[in-house]
Amino acid sequence: MHNLTKFSVWSQWSLREQLTGIEFPGIYCIAISEDNFSGHDFDWSENINYIGMTNSTSGLKGRLKQFDNTLKGKTGHGGADRFRYDYPNYDQLVSKLFVSVKYFICDVRTNLPSDLLVMGDVAKHEFECFAKFVEMHKRLPRYNDKQNTKKFSLTFGRQL
Repeated sequence: MHNLTKFSVWSQWSLREQLTGIEFPGIYCIAISEDNFSGHDFDWSENINYIGMTNSTSGLKGRLKQFDNTLKGKTGHGGADRFRYDYPNYDQLVSKLFVSVKYFICDVRTNLPSDLLVMGDVAKHEFECFAKFVEMHKRLPRYNDKQNTKKFSLTFGRQL
């Protein structure tokens, strides 16, 4: 049985690498708020603009780094590319960006049944998070809604 963690307290985006468990796979929720969410207990706030998951060998830390790099203008994360369409100025966005994570302890490099089951739990939990958010807010988080948001790279990127 894997470690059932709960979502972390909200963290300022710039301090995300200090979150416990980010070396493991898991789920991450990203919120945009003018209010300081730092240190507040996780809740299903309407300010959540993205829910994501990773089973990558670099864990949550690596996936959040990809997200950050895409916000800065590189490629690699589709959700962050949709953020960038509305927030092309990195510095203006990150001052109001917050993240909360839920990690799952396993070794993604093995094919052990116990680790494979945990990785499946991560993927399943992402959809449970979507369902919880939709149940509460009657919509997906803004940048998970691929039909109603545009990617920066597909709109402006070709002109650069």
